[in-house]
Amino acid sequence: MEKTDRIFVAGHNGLVGSAIFHKLIAEGYKNVLKFDKKEFDLRVPNSVEYIFKNYSIDYVFLAAAKVGGIMANSQYKGHFIYDNLMIQTNVIHNAYTRGVKKLLFFGSSCIYPKFAEQPIKEDYFLSGKLEESNDAYAIAKIAGIKMCQSYTEQYGFNAISLMPTNLYGPNDNFNLESGHVLPALIKKIHTAKIENKPTIEVWGTGKARREFTYVYDLADAAVFLMNNYDSPEIINVGVGEDITIKELVYIIASVVGYKGDFIWDRTKPDGTPRKLLNVEKLNNLGWKAKIKLEDGIKETYKWYKKNFDNVKRL
Repeated sequence: MEKTDRIFVAGHNGLVGSAIFHKLIAEGYKNVLKFDKKEFDLRVPNSVEYIFKNYSIDYVFLAAAKVGGIMANSQYKGHFIYDNLMIQTNVIHNAYTRGVKKLLFFGSSCIYPKFAEQPIKEDYFLSGKLEESNDAYAIAKIAGIKMCQSYTEQYGFNAISLMPTNLYGPNDNFNLESGHVLPALIKKIHTAKIENKPTIEVWGTGKARREFTYVYDLADAAVFLMNNYDSPEIINVGVGEDITIKELVYIIASVVGYKGDFIWDRTKPDGTPRKLLNVEKLNNLGWKAKIKLEDGIKETYKWYKKNFDNVKRL
């Protein structure tokens, strides 16, 4: 990408999109485009057609998506599959038809089989059954990957697909029902601290293992790959290390300063037993994650407290 290229960050208000937008501005890119979703709904074909027809876009970071934690994925499967299919179909197709030089699509680690061998290699894609709780979201993301690959194969369109692990950071969704595990735990534990609650209930056994990547590391990797990777084959983005949910709970409690106890509700699901990505492919290209988990959680918690009155609640 040249510093003067027109770069469209789809989903600039979200966790991933906002980090990419700020990363591009910080690196001196002068024409980074963003569009208010109240005015331009990416689920609506006419809205997306208008954007690509009226702006000469060179590059697209497709970070717009309907996302959520295990509860939201389980309860609102229709929303997740419809919104994601519509957004990515409209953006990818219009990017191709309007001559965009390159598009970067964000998939998800949930596209891999529930019981995939660990750490998960890119080769395991479409090799087994998905985790049931988020299969609708995963299938939508799989469709996006295959659309990128199909447009590359048939039309020569330059589209790449990144598979991030669990993400967290500033501008996350801290809602207990729709947020992912890490931001939801930050909110729950912070609330328990200020309300002097002696115990906190946590879903599952705490034994499930997850890998967490700070969103500004992901943004750095995304810009790196936009400039250095041109294969239609998917590529994992992560830190290459995982921890149990129980370990995560105690790290957050330490950062927040909560001294109470935790009650584990074993009637609630753990989700996929383990999800650790093999990031050798990315590391061999010359990129590695830089932010340690505890440091990232500290920064996220600082942001949460500073923006407490305005953080996302839906």
